[in-house]
Amino acid sequence: MDYKQQVGVQSHVEQMGSVEDRSMDDLDDECLHSPGTDARKTQASDSNRQIPFSDQQLPLSDGFPIVGNKMVRNRIYQSIKTVVFSNKLNLLMPFGPLAILVHKLTASNGWVFFLSLLGITPLAERLGYATEQLAFFTGPTVGGLLNATFGNATELIISIYALKSGMIRVVQLSLLGSILSNMLLVLGCAFFCGGLVYHRKEQVFNKATAVVNSGLLLMAVMGLLFPAVLHYTHTERRVGKSELSLSRFSSCIMLVAYAAYLFFQLRSQNDHYSPINEEGSTHGDNSDNDEDEAPEISKWESMIWLTILTAWISILSDYLVDTIQGASEAWDLSIAFISVILLPIIGNAAEHASAIMFAMKDKLDISLGVAIGSSTQISMFGIPFCVVIGWMMGREMDLNFQLFETATLFITVIVVAFFLQEGTSNYFKGLMLILCYLIVAASFFAHEDPTSTDQKKQP
Repeated sequence: MDYKQQVGVQSHVEQMGSVEDRSMDDLDDECLHSPGTDARKTQASDSNRQIPFSDQQLPLSDGFPIVGNKMVRNRIYQSIKTVVFSNKLNLLMPFGPLAILVHKLTASNGWVFFLSLLGITPLAERLGYATEQLAFFTGPTVGGLLNATFGNATELIISIYALKSGMIRVVQLSLLGSILSNMLLVLGCAFFCGGLVYHRKEQVFNKATAVVNSGLLLMAVMGLLFPAVLHYTHTERRVGKSELSLSRFSSCIMLVAYAAYLFFQLRSQNDHYSPINEEGSTHGDNSDNDEDEAPEISKWESMIWLTILTAWISILSDYLVDTIQGASEAWDLSIAFISVILLPIIGNAAEHASAIMFAMKDKLDISLGVAIGSSTQISMFGIPFCVVIGWMMGREMDLNFQLFETATLFITVIVVAFFLQEGTSNYFKGLMLILCYLIVAASFFAHEDPTSTDQKKQP
């Protein structure tokens, strides 16, 4: 009996132990799968994972995220500091509001024109900066299209406002002046300053890019030449209509050609259009410029700044166009001289400075992109675009830039093409281009535009 009782007790204890073990396991399982434990596990795993700023739950005080507001304010401050206060040229920005104030208080068109011109100068440079920053996030193809669109946005905005006011001649002369200024003055100063810094050697640039740009410029001259020849030879089939129809057709062809050029440059010939070094080989190592290639502002900041700067340039362009006639009378200067010489020099001062700076750093390919590339944009995109926009507005803008202006552009393109054909530069070439620009400036100072004279004689 004792033995059986002992065995029974032992078996009973083992059963109780197994039950207790199962109950403990079940209890552990319940604890492991309880909501509190799941939450703690989730918090523990989340704490080890970095959460984006937009997904974080920020502490609230009176319903507002304190940390979020602080970070937003700091971001806005940094963006304004980077875009507005990082360039000494932005010291001219207050002249824009001052021009509006002078226009409201006085009737001095000369001062309003001059102050508006000074106020637009830093805005044009910052517009190019914002475009470059946005291009970091869009890739080379879209970035190239952005640069083509906003590269000369200031000239296009001024031209559109002039078209709206019916000042077709101002549009033609200002766009022509930008081409002449970039090809002679900007490129000449870049060659001259770069040649003085590197006077013991000849600076080298990509000859293929220069040749293609020269060909496009000659094509633009051809587009401007035929309407002028048609007009002055009096060989129109329909007087007053054939010239305009030819201009609009040629403008569409030029826009197609420029779009094909962009595709060719950005897709088909990437290797052929990379900067070259002294030995003529392409640069494959950009490690030295990694810091320069990092974006300074975000994509959305770039888009916001593009919108703000474009709107502000549009406002000042309206005042600029409205006062150009009064400035011509106040300063006793022809509209042709103001449009061809003064507007491009002051309005494109930022591009001039950047081209010279890159040439002094022995980066002539970038200088050529600023000078010749900008001239190509205006001649193959800006001028035809204004013809098409005028067509939509009901304005009869054509490609007949008159005989004197067309001849000036033709000779300028030929001279610059000869200087670029070797693929090298020195300070003497730069000096020759600057002297050529002085001859052009003196010619327009002595030139009286017949179209402006006829407009003055009309009642």
